[in-house]
Amino acid sequence: MNETIDPDIPAPAYACDSHFHVFGDPARFPYRDPKLRYKPPIAPLADYLTRARRIGIERFVFVQPSAYLRDNSCQLEAMAQMGAACRGIVDIDEDAPDALFESLHRQNVRGIRINVSPIHPPEDGLAERLLPRINLLEKRCQAFGWHLDFLLPGWLTERLLPRIADLEVDCTLAHLGMFAAALGPEQPGFVKLLRLLESGSGRHWVKLTGFYRVSREPPHYNNVAPMMQALAAVAPDRLIWGSDDPHLSFAHETGTITLYNLMCRWAASPALLQKILVDNPARLYGFDTPG
Repeated sequence: MNETIDPDIPAPAYACDSHFHVFGDPARFPYRDPKLRYKPPIAPLADYLTRARRIGIERFVFVQPSAYLRDNSCQLEAMAQMGAACRGIVDIDEDAPDALFESLHRQNVRGIRINVSPIHPPEDGLAERLLPRINLLEKRCQAFGWHLDFLLPGWLTERLLPRIADLEVDCTLAHLGMFAAALGPEQPGFVKLLRLLESGSGRHWVKLTGFYRVSREPPHYNNVAPMMQALAAVAPDRLIWGSDDPHLSFAHETGTITLYNLMCRWAASPALLQKILVDNPARLYGFDTPG
């Protein structure tokens, strides 16, 4: 895909991509999910870095792909190449030994995924079945200063918001909470999220990621802009951007650089971009403050 950087919106120094994935050769890193919902690509770190460095990304947050379930080895190998410039979000058993948590922390892991397919249809009882895992992982994250990273379909985000509101650790919601952009920022679930961001504990963060997952209006996804702007109006200090590279089945529609350009145009303000790309991820992921 031939993409160009918008010359009017250069990335600020220490810009961070807060959500992307790597996929290795399945001969070395076999997929663990017997019910894969997508065809995993071979997407090595070097290919991603070619795109990210064209934007000016200097900090990197790896997110464990669902294809590998709780085998984080592919991601950890890639993270080892990046050193202090990276952080990682893993998938892990809630009852894993402390020694594993300690090892992962030394490898710059700072969060755990709670991942339900974003296309999972409404299902009675699913939210309740997730609560034991959420409760246990909340305590494990407290001990290590980590956060919980939620990828949920929008209906499930809404059902879990009361529990999410009470978390005593930070948490992130991927893909704007997976609320459909076609329904706009006035839809009930998204309004509940805005209220939580405005009046909650301040532990709740939203990832400006996966615009193609919440909108069916490629290539510009214009109906996402009001959603992002509503979030920025109530919580500019708790928004972070991620490319969602390598985009899996959406790669034919829009690539990393185009998605970056869109987010920057919707933000409109250099001050807001500084927060989204630098200041906010530095606080959440514990990157050193420059200067």
